[in-house]
Amino acid sequence: MAGADEAERLRRLPHATVDALVATGLMRLYVPTVYGGPEVDPPTALQAMAEVARADAAAGWCTMIAGTTSSLSAFLLPVAARQIYGDPTVLTGGVFAPNGRGVVTGDVVAVTGRWQWGSGTQHCQWIVGGVLCDDDVFRICYLDAADVTFHDTWYTSGLRGSGSLDFSVDGAVVPLERTFPALGGGGAKVDAPVGHFPNFTLLAAGVAATALGIGRRALDELAALASEKRPQFSNRTLAQNPFTQIELARAEAGLRSARAFLLDEVASAWDTCVAGDPVTIEQRVAIRLAGANAAQQAAHAADIAYTLAGGTAVYDTSVLQRLLRDAHVPTQHIQAAPKLFETVGRALLGQPIDTATL
Repeated sequence: MAGADEAERLRRLPHATVDALVATGLMRLYVPTVYGGPEVDPPTALQAMAEVARADAAAGWCTMIAGTTSSLSAFLLPVAARQIYGDPTVLTGGVFAPNGRGVVTGDVVAVTGRWQWGSGTQHCQWIVGGVLCDDDVFRICYLDAADVTFHDTWYTSGLRGSGSLDFSVDGAVVPLERTFPALGGGGAKVDAPVGHFPNFTLLAAGVAATALGIGRRALDELAALASEKRPQFSNRTLAQNPFTQIELARAEAGLRSARAFLLDEVASAWDTCVAGDPVTIEQRVAIRLAGANAAQQAAHAADIAYTLAGGTAVYDTSVLQRLLRDAHVPTQHIQAAPKLFETVGRALLGQPIDTATL
């Protein structure tokens, strides 16, 4: 994508990139058709997110956040959902984490808090924040962007263009109709299968899909370089080198297997939703395993591509150095971090686990 270099410099997506993503509908993939949305099924949406990330990792990440946030439209009261999502040019994003505090008075809640990892929020009209309210309810609140203060904190190694800075509000007044209980969503308010797909599972799958797109680009870039580059003191190209061939083949197998695993598990869970049945704990565990594995395999692919490229990859002019940095951000995200293997392992061994945010 043409704006990738500019996004890296700006530490947020350029307006042209945002406009292009909005025009395609990629930033509202899960909005139900009753609200004028595309209501895309998760397997298709994940492939779209991965493809955007292959072209521009930061754009893919912002597409994932905005697209996943759009699934929350199913849990809003229809009057609020239409207000927020009725306009196809409106973008939403934000953070589920309950870093806000809310005081409920009548039919409004006054929210104060600060959240990290506000990916792409600077181009959103409505920003989601998790809020612990004084009535003991953990709510997801839709904050008007006009009430939000952005903090210039996003100085990072990877995904610099995603603009994942901190944001805060101080006493922002939010009508309760623009909120819903976070855990379980308080039940879907529309008859759409996405309203029955576990929120955190959907987010985890999106993080993994974005990572897969980054890994795919890294191996593609290596293959293109390998056909031309002749390392110093060698009369063969990288592509003719047996070590390159072996390592690339192994990385390719790992990445493709991870992609198939993730899409297969998500498709199975989606079939369950479409049939009107709840997604089982076993299905959620399987998706989380597939997601953590995908993030690991994508980072490994970027590592291999960077290493095999040799000295070429260390220059800022090489996209491989950026892909290396970008690929190691999803592995740090709570939804795809290596620690998830412990949770999954406990579940596979019949040990108790906390399923609230699985």
